[in-house]
Amino acid sequence: MSMGKIPKIDSIEELAKFWDTHDLTDFEDELEEVKEPVFDLGGEAVVRIRLGAEQAEALKRMAQSKGMDEADLVEEWVSEKLRVS
Repeated sequence: MSMGKIPKIDSIEELAKFWDTHDLTDFEDELEEVKEPVFDLGGEAVVRIRLGAEQAEALKRMAQSKGMDEADLVEEWVSEKLRVS
């Protein structure tokens, strides 16, 4: 039994609020299989690294001092080391 329609909005925040208060099974009649990728990384790769607590804190402080996100700072370092943009 459907309780309405899934909203057609692009805001992730608004969709998250909607799904926090609704159950997917109530909208089964609106669901369709998606065969192509929904999220495209655009040729980028994601690499996970493990850091010790002290390393992570130092990285966070350095990034904050530059007004950057930690991931952006690490990406900058890797690009500099590999000499690629």
